[in-house]
Amino acid sequence: MRASALLFLSALLCVVLPAHANARTVVDASSPSDISVTIYRDPNRGVRQEMNRNWPEGFAMISETRLVSLPVGQSTIRFDGVAEGMVGVSAIVTGLPGGTIEKNRNAELLSPAALVNGAIGNRVNITRTNPASGNAVTERAIVRTRADGGLVLQTDAGFEAVRCAGLPEKIGFDEIPDGLSAKPIFSIDTQDETGGTYEVTLTYLASGFDWQANYVATMDDKGGSDAFSLSLLSWLTVLNDNGQTFADADLLVIAGRLNIVSDYDDLSESPVAAPLRLTCYPIGSTAAGSPIRYPAAPPPLYDYAAEDMEGGIVVTGARAKQSNMEMASPVMALSSDVMEAVEEQLGDLKLYRVPEKVTVSAKGMKQVAFLNRDEVEAKFIYRANCGFAVTLPGRNAPGFTAAEMLLVTKNDEESGLGVALPQGPMALFEPSTLGPQLVAELDLRDYAEDQDIELPVGQSSQVFSQCIPAKGPVTESNMRSWFNMGVKLTNANPHPITVRMVLGTAGSWD
Repeated sequence: MRASALLFLSALLCVVLPAHANARTVVDASSPSDISVTIYRDPNRGVRQEMNRNWPEGFAMISETRLVSLPVGQSTIRFDGVAEGMVGVSAIVTGLPGGTIEKNRNAELLSPAALVNGAIGNRVNITRTNPASGNAVTERAIVRTRADGGLVLQTDAGFEAVRCAGLPEKIGFDEIPDGLSAKPIFSIDTQDETGGTYEVTLTYLASGFDWQANYVATMDDKGGSDAFSLSLLSWLTVLNDNGQTFADADLLVIAGRLNIVSDYDDLSESPVAAPLRLTCYPIGSTAAGSPIRYPAAPPPLYDYAAEDMEGGIVVTGARAKQSNMEMASPVMALSSDVMEAVEEQLGDLKLYRVPEKVTVSAKGMKQVAFLNRDEVEAKFIYRANCGFAVTLPGRNAPGFTAAEMLLVTKNDEESGLGVALPQGPMALFEPSTLGPQLVAELDLRDYAEDQDIELPVGQSSQVFSQCIPAKGPVTESNMRSWFNMGVKLTNANPHPITVRMVLGTAGSWD
């Protein structure tokens, strides 16, 4: 029986020892040596909708190359500084010999509340100012409660509430609790039979991004006709609402509309940095009672003042005040040292690649030029409407109405374009004796190469139309009613014009 007991104990030791030997070692991956940021615009944002700077609903695919040194056996790799809008379920790590066993998204950032909660039962330093002498006195104390209410410390004098005596108090911590970081962390568990240093690539989706195209078009002197040339300058405006900066990154944007069925905002689960909110028992008369004054809102975890989106826009790496940009000449051409995004094909979509590495700043915007054309052939045509209701026999003739102006061109090389045009707003300027003047703000949808482009400019002040109801008899032919329609057109321009008459809804009239 003793021999059997000893054999059983030896078997237990054989079981326990390997489990202890396989405890995972925590390894921190290096900072990214190469970053790629590919931004997809908000798929639900319409043609006439601006980007939401406070809550962008586009997303990005981020790819980071890092070095990691693994010991023999199982280990946990921590990737520090990922985007706070990271969609953890989308993350893929390649380059590891043992693959991925498990992946986790750290939900709590380093913050005052996290420090207190991680120090429960441990000793800290409490420094108070003596009101009589003005000297600061430091003593050791043990944290006894969490940070989601009143904070209680145990000192030599007993149990005391922090910041309830009205005296300046400061708590010092000996170390940062395990698992806390000032930046968002993504971690995976892996296993390596030999150990070594590897170059790995972390790729994931992240919410909180968006982009759009912005166009500035300037007409030349029309010279007595409605045909003219346009100078067209276009920018890619990129928005990053995350608290992380992606320095020296390869920047790409995707034009086109994807079929998105996932809600990346719900999947991202941004990490929390809880503030330290301390409440004290109200002091006052038990008869009269005491008002409970709630503490003021804590300061933000990050200081975004320097990256305030309303205060400035990053233009090809240099910050400029928005007011200065609005006052810039609309016909200013790109200088030779300004980088210009290059168009590439990506299936049915278009990809625009910035040829140089740029910094996508936290809580910021960046503009990169992607199109600069000097001679785009365009013209104005006018559209008038004489529909069914105003042209029936016996109706009184309505008054003159202003015709609608359309800016018309073709997206091909012969007209000076021939590139995909992503959706975005366009500011149209016309030359004058006082310089270029804004005449219209237009909205472009996505235009593919070789498509006809027609942009409503507004109502004309020079061209008017009047619909004239039929006066002659209505004739019947092939089970249809036919009658005469008339229209009067006036043109105050000093040159001939082209008018497009809309006589009825397609499919309802011959």
